[in-house]
Amino acid sequence: MNIQELDLKIKSFSELHISELYDLLQLRSEVFVVEQDCVYLDIDGKDGKALHVMGFRNGELVAYTRCFAPGIYFEEAAIGRVVVKANSRKENYGHEILRASVKAIEEEYDTAVIKLSAQTYLVNFYESHGFQQIGKGYLEDGIPHIAMIKK
Repeated sequence: MNIQELDLKIKSFSELHISELYDLLQLRSEVFVVEQDCVYLDIDGKDGKALHVMGFRNGELVAYTRCFAPGIYFEEAAIGRVVVKANSRKENYGHEILRASVKAIEEEYDTAVIKLSAQTYLVNFYESHGFQQIGKGYLEDGIPHIAMIKK
């Protein structure tokens, strides 16, 4: 099978088209609320301060992250809401969207120090991108997480 590369778009909140905003909120809700059966407030007031990294395949949003400058989410720059549509997970889009997010932070915020809150079952995935576990695990919205940092 020929895996298609993502069509990547990186935008600030004010640059998002209303349909892109709808699509990213729908994807986040589809995975984090419905698939993971987790009731939490996804629309948390932070999207306006984020850089939105979107990955499209054939015009459909299939991968997404939001990135923050240092001092907004953590002391360090941050990546959050890392998500890939369920039917696209075997196509390595998670790796592609994370690489694009790291690059966007390095270019936009001029830092290579990035922190994230990883669901613990994804530790190996993040470690493959140079992130290291810090501190002890914790529950976030009822799901086991651990802080990770890339320097």
